[in-house]
Amino acid sequence: MGIFHRLRPEFWNGAADGGPYRSLFNYRRVWRLSVLLLAAVTLTPLCIMTVIDFNVTKQAVTQENLHRTTITTSNTRRTLSYFLDERLAALNFAARAESSRALASQERLAAVLADLKAAFGGFMDLGLIDASGRQIAYVGPYDLLGIDYSTQEWFTRTMASGSYISDVFLGFRNVPHMIIAVRAETPGGAAFVLRASVDTQRINDILAGIDLSGGGDAFLINRDGVLQTVSRSHGSVFERLNIPVPDNPDRTEVHEIPDDGGLIIGYASIERTPLVLMVVKRQTELMRPWYAMRFNLVGFLGASILVILVVILGVATYMVEKIFHADQTRAKTMEQMEHTNRMASIGRLAAGVAHEINNPLAIINEKAGLMQDLIRFSKEPPPPERVSGLVDSILASVERAGAITKRLLSFARHLEVHIEAVNLRKVAEEVLSFLTKEAEYRRISVDVAADPAVPDIESDRGKIQQILLNLVNNAFQAMDDGGSLRLRVFRPDPESVAVAVADNGCGIPAADVKRIFEPFFSTKKKKGGTGLGLSITYGLVQELGGTLAVDSELGHGSTFTVTFPLAKGDDGAPAARG
Repeated sequence: MGIFHRLRPEFWNGAADGGPYRSLFNYRRVWRLSVLLLAAVTLTPLCIMTVIDFNVTKQAVTQENLHRTTITTSNTRRTLSYFLDERLAALNFAARAESSRALASQERLAAVLADLKAAFGGFMDLGLIDASGRQIAYVGPYDLLGIDYSTQEWFTRTMASGSYISDVFLGFRNVPHMIIAVRAETPGGAAFVLRASVDTQRINDILAGIDLSGGGDAFLINRDGVLQTVSRSHGSVFERLNIPVPDNPDRTEVHEIPDDGGLIIGYASIERTPLVLMVVKRQTELMRPWYAMRFNLVGFLGASILVILVVILGVATYMVEKIFHADQTRAKTMEQMEHTNRMASIGRLAAGVAHEINNPLAIINEKAGLMQDLIRFSKEPPPPERVSGLVDSILASVERAGAITKRLLSFARHLEVHIEAVNLRKVAEEVLSFLTKEAEYRRISVDVAADPAVPDIESDRGKIQQILLNLVNNAFQAMDDGGSLRLRVFRPDPESVAVAVADNGCGIPAADVKRIFEPFFSTKKKKGGTGLGLSITYGLVQELGGTLAVDSELGHGSTFTVTFPLAKGDDGAPAARG
């Protein structure tokens, strides 16, 4: 036997026992609806809150990453700007502190370069260019003395603006480098330019020292999008960047790019230079902590859902099981009360039955006494024909008394439905025969009318007797002495036969008509009513596949109409054939 069979609740296999009073509820369906409703009520808010928390947390983490990238970009830009401005200021001081004649001396120029290297670092060479653009002095690892820079852009811009910081270019030395140049004047008013090359490795070291999470990368580009420093993942120097570059990144900006798994890019231009700092981080790497938290959140949600479902299943099963057992108890109680009600009806019928049995007993006594006189006082044996007639009368009276006894016992038996051909007129007359004595005593006129064309029905005779007896008893209780009771058997449609029990009693208030079939509801509790008669009657009618309707007017009487199907259904219970 599987675990499901061991854990399966009692209601799983069907309705509770209880005969006609068993519940028609589909307990499985009630259980499923309870589980679904409770699950929807409990899990929907949980899932909604989880989704909201999921999105809010993701947005918060994303905003935090953008904020950190903005701070990193701004701080790095200030560091690079300070690095370049410091060397530009040092070069400018050297140009103004020394005369052009002194700087034209190789020895003095070399001493100045040595001082700059020692004090600031990052200087590679130093050159002096006159106003015509010719380099008249040079100290450094390359042979650049006498080169004419008059056509170079950097020289023109330096002469025009007084200072210049270039991007990275090859130049005459044919190696990547960047220069810083300042313009100064001699006491006589002649202009000259002091030009120095800056070590780009120092800039690379600054960029490499940045603490970048998420597989980040920091590098410089020029305004045309060409790399000026080495990038970890976006190319080498002088390669064009494959990431969109803003037109005028005059201030620090951070953008998200969904391509390539998602990128966060920070832009910041270096003041007084053609350089743009770029900080690139991979969104997937930055979101790894959030992904771990997401898995924890989903795991917690799954565990919560599992626990909630287990609790819901347990509670729903427990509640439906309780309803099932309560329904079983109710059905069995109602069935026992039906039997008790039937036995109580027998007491009500006792007077009528006693009267009915007294008549055949009187005949038996008379005929038996006559036979005794004939035998005792006659000198000759009585004629066989006369004796046979007396015996026949005695046997007929015995048969009549036995029939009355059987009818009485049929009300006391507690049997299941037994289907047979039933004539409703005869059943109605049998029921009224028990109440003839009470009707005579209370001067209640009783009339039975039946259409001769009404056919027999397939139903349970004992149940129909009980139904009609309860309705007639109810009518007797509703009438004063001198009332009128009428039973009419008719055919409302081709598929059914009906019995109408009409009285001219007190009637039923309109507000109570809808409740008269409820158990223990009675309008005659002061007269000893229990409120079970009509409820039991209604259950018996339903068991036989019929319907019970009531039409009542307060102060004018009531009519109860019971409609029975002509034939039994396929399951053995009476039902109208469609």
